[in-house]
Amino acid sequence: MTPSARLQATLELLCEIATKPRPADGLVSAYFHARRYIGSHDRAVISSRLYQILRHQARLDWWLTQKKTEATPRSRTIVWLVLGERVASKSLESLFGEGPYAAPSLEDAERKMIRSLEGHTIEDPAMEEAVLAECPPALVSSLKMKFGAQFLTELRAMQEPAPLDLRINPLKTTRDAILATLKEKGIKAEAGKLSPWCVRAFERPSLNALAMLKEGLVEIQDEGSQLVSAVVEAAPGNRVVDFCAGAGGKTLALAAMMNNKGRIVACDVSKGRLKRSSERFRRAGVFNVETKVLSSERDVWVKKHKESFDKVLVDAPCSGTGTWRRNPDARWRELGPGLEALTEMQARILENAARLVKSKGRLVYATCSLLPQENENQIDAFLKKHDDFVLTPCGLNGADFLALTPAEHGTDGFFAAALLRR
Repeated sequence: MTPSARLQATLELLCEIATKPRPADGLVSAYFHARRYIGSHDRAVISSRLYQILRHQARLDWWLTQKKTEATPRSRTIVWLVLGERVASKSLESLFGEGPYAAPSLEDAERKMIRSLEGHTIEDPAMEEAVLAECPPALVSSLKMKFGAQFLTELRAMQEPAPLDLRINPLKTTRDAILATLKEKGIKAEAGKLSPWCVRAFERPSLNALAMLKEGLVEIQDEGSQLVSAVVEAAPGNRVVDFCAGAGGKTLALAAMMNNKGRIVACDVSKGRLKRSSERFRRAGVFNVETKVLSSERDVWVKKHKESFDKVLVDAPCSGTGTWRRNPDARWRELGPGLEALTEMQARILENAARLVKSKGRLVYATCSLLPQENENQIDAFLKKHDDFVLTPCGLNGADFLALTPAEHGTDGFFAAALLRR
């Protein structure tokens, strides 16, 4: 593809992200799938530019406000090319309107804006802290309450792309074997610093080329997510419920911890997600898992199995603020329930999942959120209503909670709390 055609593809994707109620990664994948003629190098260039623009949206919009220009996919892209990629004005002219697949030519107002931006940088001393942090206005107060003086440092870390973390499947392989295989392939990687199952790759190879994925030797899973699974302390012979199993990432980790011994019930309200999880279980050589589609958190199955399980994991639906490194568009787009509806749902799910925990059993509540409303506040409210449960420390260095952040731990943002039934 020509540089002009790659730019036009970026603009088309930005327009889709702005108008379609789907996560950016899914839209990008579908876009390339429908255009098989776009080669791997072109896909990498288009994706890189696209995600850079998404990661800098607040700063780009700040500049557009200064220039009294409406924030659109095209105007943001122009500002990014000038201030982010430092493209000279003459080169910009050739990127627009040159060739059959190019974006429309620059207009006079755009040329004027480009001239006024030259000599500046993407960040300006006049920008507010929230703009530099790429933080949605509605969440500034909560995240400042969470991080205090480290607010900007933590949010800056959320602007960096996430590494590729793999969780080795101990039912089939070892971490040393996977590290050796990656080294043979020329892929730089190292053992994770926190999870005993983590391998962190510092390059992004074609996932289709990694036979270890197809053979179930590894799964793609952030190191923080691996630690959440560890908090459950699932052991061989346990009866375990993954109450919001989704596509089964944490279920797989639990099965490996149990060495395929005992019983895991992977529950979810989505039949499609559970079907996909079953395929992953087979690939990984896991056979102690059964799936259960629930009508809701109040499904009659919960009542029938009251106080029947040793361990229950509630990986609750949440705002996903901890995953902004991977999903920068999620900062600005509300694709599911709002925060108020989410916290109400989380409380209901936790309340009902707790009914499954047997005496002396363990209940783990987890989110990929950084917001106190979805984390500590939920646990406080639950414990005030349930004196038959007690908080037990599960965090790093003996902390009450597992609370991971990109700046401090190099993982996505995760929260987990462990409760024991008296």
